Amino acid sequence: MGSADQANDGYSAVFFMDGSDVSRQMRASEFGAFLDGYVGLSDLADTDVKAVYVLLGSDLLVHSLVFFRIYFDEEGRADSHWNVPVEKLARKGAKGPDMGAGPIRLVCRSQCPKSASAEDFWDPDMTPGSNHFQAIRRAVDANTLRFRKVEPTPEEDIPVLGAESRSQEEPEVSADRVRLARVIREQRLRIKTLQSVHRDALSDLQRENRHEMQALRNETAELQQKYERQKLSNEQLKKRLAERNEQYLMMQEQIANGEARNEREGATADAEVVLLREQLERRQRELELRDEKIVVLEQENYDLRHQPPTENSVMDHLQNHSVFLVAYHAGVGHITLPYDDIESYFRNPVAYAAERCGLNEPAYRQWLDHYEHPVCHHKHTNGKACGEPVMRVSQPAEFRADVDDRCEQHRPKGSS
Repeated sequence: MGSADQANDGYSAVFFMDGSDVSRQMRASEFGAFLDGYVGLSDLADTDVKAVYVLLGSDLLVHSLVFFRIYFDEEGRADSHWNVPVEKLARKGAKGPDMGAGPIRLVCRSQCPKSASAEDFWDPDMTPGSNHFQAIRRAVDANTLRFRKVEPTPEEDIPVLGAESRSQEEPEVSADRVRLARVIREQRLRIKTLQSVHRDALSDLQRENRHEMQALRNETAELQQKYERQKLSNEQLKKRLAERNEQYLMMQEQIANGEARNEREGATADAEVVLLREQLERRQRELELRDEKIVVLEQENYDLRHQPPTENSVMDHLQNHSVFLVAYHAGVGHITLPYDDIESYFRNPVAYAAERCGLNEPAYRQWLDHYEHPVCHHKHTNGKACGEPVMRVSQPAEFRADVDDRCEQHRPKGSS
């Protein structure tokens, strides 16, 4: 980053963006001081800032824009490893919209040189009402950095011999073509930026969906483990109760056989019987309480398995069809996943795609290997594959294993 604000009869500045507005402006030399670490910005601590390098002419018309990102650490100092050559890129950018001085040179995420990383840049918003180009133009017109404006010298209208014979329509046609070319270029840029925004939004949605699905799977697995533990405990309790019942029956039999002998000790025997009955009743109540707990836990498990998704969550939008989850697989194309199929799809996407093709998973994987690498898979005696290119079969149902993935030399006789 150079230290001069004026270069080649023009000016350079850096604008920091907050949404669709210019939140801060500084000259290029001031921005260079931030890069050198002499000063910091406490309000930007630990922030990934969207900024614009602006190259102006001496008439304060925009000639070039570079939409770049820069990180400020916890102390508000610019990333010491940041080395995006915005000055050079500003003079090499592709054509962008007309901001008063003809088409500008533009560098952004969707329109960056091959030598640069797209992650270092961002795409401007061209939506009416939140247009970044209009916000930058308003900031340049306000000229809060107090650049000295030099009015261009008007060119003399020198008559040219034979000019009267030229058609009066040619300048108008040429101007219309220039305007049409600018409109087409701006629309292409807008389409690129919208596609980039769509890709980022789709990626965020898919990542959030994966996280939610993983959390649901973990919760289901935890409930399943809890249910199995409770089930095992219930079985153990039932076994103990059966043993108690057997003991009780044995005691009753002993009491019946020894009634004559126990008549002399009636009072003692009656007390023991009462004690045994109280113990049995207490065990019976414990068993009933345990059964009630099991019923409650089973109901909780059922409710958790069938509870509706959280309002405004990704799964809620998917269930209400306000958002559709689309997957792509070779041989099937794009698949719109029904809400009820999402969990089974994420458990095994390849098996799901194979089923949609009418194949089992091993057969689909064998075709997919042929589709991605259409070569002969015959192995010689030394264990090496032939590797001769073969004709690719684009449809999984038409693929014949050990025939379509063999060259003419190694294909079984009688097959065509």
